[in-house]
Amino acid sequence: MHIEPGLVTGAKLALSVVTAVGAAGFTVKHAWQAVKESGVTSLAARSALAMIATVFAFQVLPHAPAGVSEVHFIFGSTLFLLFGAAPAAIGLALGLLAQGMIVEPIDLPQYGMNVTTLLVPMFAIKMVADRIIAPNTAYADVTYKQALALSTTYQAGVVAWVGFWVTYGHGFAAMGEIATFGAAYLAVIAIEPFVDLAVLAGAKTLKGLGRTGLVSPRTFNAA
Repeated sequence: MHIEPGLVTGAKLALSVVTAVGAAGFTVKHAWQAVKESGVTSLAARSALAMIATVFAFQVLPHAPAGVSEVHFIFGSTLFLLFGAAPAAIGLALGLLAQGMIVEPIDLPQYGMNVTTLLVPMFAIKMVADRIIAPNTAYADVTYKQALALSTTYQAGVVAWVGFWVTYGHGFAAMGEIATFGAAYLAVIAIEPFVDLAVLAGAKTLKGLGRTGLVSPRTFNAA
């Protein structure tokens, strides 16, 4: 994943535990709200779908080295618009854990940093969405401009956290590589809004999907 083995070691790893616990706390808060809105079964189903999408993104979609890490097509705003903040966060956390346990055990010591890097920007998306998407607008009806704002929020958050962990682990010597990594993510930001709109348009064609509990209640309904 984004934080490479050996980047942060020793006692410094304790901070990753603290940030991961904080991210878990936000996840529980939003998960409880999701349960009240649509029930445990819907939360579990959406989380499972988000986990599958996360593993697919990590293992199947192309990823390339860029500066201090690799560029991954983790479409955070797509997951949010389809499944909601809590299921997307749970799916990201579980998908990352599954990858570490099954495919890349060497990544497990970095799990706290990587899960923080993926989850905190997800909750930032939720805050931005609440501000820029009117309560009477379903997520399926977002505009390109709104999708771009959500994508930029998520990917900028990922880059910011990677930059923080790199600097925390090795100081400011890698600033040039961090800049290269951030610039590479502009490609993701350019693509993601179109993915959002295409996925939402496809979902709209599936009659009755909104009643299955497999997508967020807000995907097809106003708040």
